[in-house]
Amino acid sequence: MLAALLACASCASSGAASGATPAADGGPVRVVASTNVWGDVVRQVAGDRASVVSLISDPDQDPHSYEADAKVQLALAKAQVVVENGGGYDDFVRQMLASAGGSRRVIDAVEVSGKTAPPGGELNEHVWYDLPTVEEVATAVATALSATDPAGATAYQQGATRFIGRLHDLEQRDREIGQAHAGEGVGITEPVPGYLLAATGLVDRTPHAFSEAVEEGTDVSPAVLHETLELYSRKRVAVLVYNAQTTGTTTERVLAAARSAGVPVVPVTETLPAGQDFLTWMGETVSRLGHALDGT
Repeated sequence: MLAALLACASCASSGAASGATPAADGGPVRVVASTNVWGDVVRQVAGDRASVVSLISDPDQDPHSYEADAKVQLALAKAQVVVENGGGYDDFVRQMLASAGGSRRVIDAVEVSGKTAPPGGELNEHVWYDLPTVEEVATAVATALSATDPAGATAYQQGATRFIGRLHDLEQRDREIGQAHAGEGVGITEPVPGYLLAATGLVDRTPHAFSEAVEEGTDVSPAVLHETLELYSRKRVAVLVYNAQTTGTTTERVLAAARSAGVPVVPVTETLPAGQDFLTWMGETVSRLGHALDGT
């Protein structure tokens, strides 16, 4: 599949504008990624053939509170390839690109994934927790880079192949967790890890009204909060997967309830912790989840 896509490297990637050209000075391809998660995927594929700017990268900041500025506008205007998450997660990227002028190849991870909102529900835009989507994005990145820098096509294909091979190792670990724990209940504070949990066959028992309110920053009703806390006091879930990057009084009460009941807690984040790459970060998350479920 990867080789077939790269054979069409002259074609634009998802959402791309045709006509993007390599840097006039023959230097690295200029890439802007909306988050350091996607920025690292680009680095894994491109190596030193790309110069990558990741806009949202502070592990202590809620990504939803990110405010773009004139420096971001300039970076996007100069970019030859842009990788955005899409799905409403980073709308500022498209808004700024609309006034940036010029042309560039734009990869929208949600569009690449093909995921849509379920009937009567909302799209879970946290698609970097869906490993098959990450594979598809890596392939799209290799295609876009090859079209922009044809001389590096072989290097991009090799980089993507290496990265995707390691993703498959992670997917195998997900399957192993599923073989041992599919059907067990799990609690969350936000839908951030939803795709990863679904891949292991775990069942999210958190009231939708709770996780939705936390994600949207709205109040959780007393009845919904009570129902959520009972998941832990009555041991209806085997683990709490807790978004450590977006916390508040309500989520801290859930965290305290889990710890009081002896329910193990697995922290997750929306951006890469300092000094980690995507594969290490996601691998550690999968390992923590497995150990928590195994009681080890």
